[in-house]
Amino acid sequence: MFIQIILLLVGFIILIKGADYFIDGASEIAKHFNIPKILIGLTIVSLGTSAPEFAISCNSILSNKGDMIIGTVIGSNIINILLILGICSVISPIKVKSTTVKKEMPFNIMISSLFAILLCDNVFNYGIVDSISRADGLVIVIFLLIFLYYLFSITKKSNDKDEKEISKYSLKKSIFISIIGAVSIIMGSDLVVDSATNVAKALHVSDRIISLTIIAFGTGLPELASSISAALKKEHDIVLGNIIGSNIYNIGLVLGVPVMLFGGVTPNGFNNFDIFVLLISTLLLFLFSVDSKITKLEGIGMLLLFIAYYAFTIYKGVII
Repeated sequence: MFIQIILLLVGFIILIKGADYFIDGASEIAKHFNIPKILIGLTIVSLGTSAPEFAISCNSILSNKGDMIIGTVIGSNIINILLILGICSVISPIKVKSTTVKKEMPFNIMISSLFAILLCDNVFNYGIVDSISRADGLVIVIFLLIFLYYLFSITKKSNDKDEKEISKYSLKKSIFISIIGAVSIIMGSDLVVDSATNVAKALHVSDRIISLTIIAFGTGLPELASSISAALKKEHDIVLGNIIGSNIYNIGLVLGVPVMLFGGVTPNGFNNFDIFVLLISTLLLFLFSVDSKITKLEGIGMLLLFIAYYAFTIYKGVII
């Protein structure tokens, strides 16, 4: 098992460095086209930091590991809000623009609710096994496309007055760096899925626990690093754009696209409690933002909820 743990760590390193290269290259490409900071957070940074989850998701569904793909999505979204945004709020209270509360956050709530409704079949039709079908994946992807259309419409209408930033690299070099990052992400995802599965078998724990903890934490490191860096620089638009964008992409891209392409998944180890915590986290983000600021106290509250959920999840996983 020691070798599998080493391979898992190596996989995460390749994933994280790959995501770092991808974000760096893609952000420089964005600068060439003078894309506003909030859009960089909602698109380039969010897509880049969601790339590890997407690669793992594709590997998981092709390996018939439904629990792993669902666990990666749920765990990553909960970690993004309760842990990462909680830490960022403690570092520096997050200022929230009214347009973010009125437009981007409702998208996040809607896609999270859609995910919950499509997954929890047993709630609406007792006796039916919970699953995400290919048709469900198509519905999720359509919602994602609506969100992307909204983002592109913002780009056209934007009156953003940020100073134009000069790219560190040429356009060709930026594209090359992005490609290197993407290749590294794919290679790292193979190592992570295979080694995480072997570690789970050796420890006699479920794919649900592995995906909610080890994989979700590991793939959440790019979001954590980029968000903390932005918080320290008081780039609050980047922080919120990263979190909201990543959560939307985690459901729309990481889950929706692979399911639509490769077929549905039927998770075995999940229950409605995991979905409930995801929805509560999403609603808390909205409620804490309505007064245009997420305070340190609210950040501490998110961190306490994060600790409580994971303590309960790990405890239940161990005793079962």
